[in-house]
Amino acid sequence: MNSGKVFSAPWSNSLKLITLLTVVVLLSMPVFGLFNLHAGMQPGIIFALFVLPVAILVISALFMIRSYEVRNSILHVQRLLWATKLDLSELESAETDPEAMKGSIRTFGNGGLFCFAGKFRNRKLGPYRVFASDPKLAVILRFPGKVVVVTPESPTEFARIFKPTRRHR
Repeated sequence: MNSGKVFSAPWSNSLKLITLLTVVVLLSMPVFGLFNLHAGMQPGIIFALFVLPVAILVISALFMIRSYEVRNSILHVQRLLWATKLDLSELESAETDPEAMKGSIRTFGNGGLFCFAGKFRNRKLGPYRVFASDPKLAVILRFPGKVVVVTPESPTEFARIFKPTRRHR
């Protein structure tokens, strides 16, 4: 499993739309605040109109999924400024499934601002962790006691990295 190959994380149309709409709403708050700013405005309102929306955008952008790389039995999920690393030494299987995230409920995490990431649950997978940008490109990584979903540009090629090679005698 020393692939070293980098797989990009393309955005689905739904992720683009959710991100665009959320950015518009969050950036409209400071604009609204500028047009309604007055001397007696409460500090909490100033915080809610100016600091909070910008902080949400910046922090969420830092967590976006940029790419995936398998190197030395470690999956590197590349974020904006760092990589989240997942040890693959106990990986049991990797399978593609464009319907893997269907019917999911987010239990903790980001549901569409720059990525889908965090803890989710559905009937098919039970509880799982996700690092995704296009759910239709899902690869299910199964470990003892946990499931992780990633969405690399070429799911079949990505999953093939984990298939055992047969040896002829």
